[in-house]
Amino acid sequence: MAKERIDTGGTVFGPYSPGVKAGGVIWLAGQIAPEAGGITEQTQASLDKIDALLAAAGVSKHQVTFAQVLLDDINDFAAMNEVYGAWLADVEIPPARAAFEAAALPRGAAVEIVVQAHEDA
Repeated sequence: MAKERIDTGGTVFGPYSPGVKAGGVIWLAGQIAPEAGGITEQTQASLDKIDALLAAAGVSKHQVTFAQVLLDDINDFAAMNEVYGAWLADVEIPPARAAFEAAALPRGAAVEIVVQAHEDA
């Protein structure tokens, strides 16, 4: 199967694709929004970017199978989790997830979120 680039025209800070679709699987690059404010605002802005990329791939958060959340400070976990939980409130089967502290995130971000999704058969 051919590999397809997923893009919404946003800024890319390196030699990578914002997303890739191949064989019915969608991988999104980590999404950050350091300009958005604190952890709550950055989490929501990152999820908004994820929603836009998923839509560009022809799917939605309902098809997300795995999420990885990187936090600049693990003490922000509860605040991030509240926003993340609200984002998934109407999803019947939430994705598997890993969340952990990273030593430093790109561009001074407080949170970076990576997701993998699938196309429905």
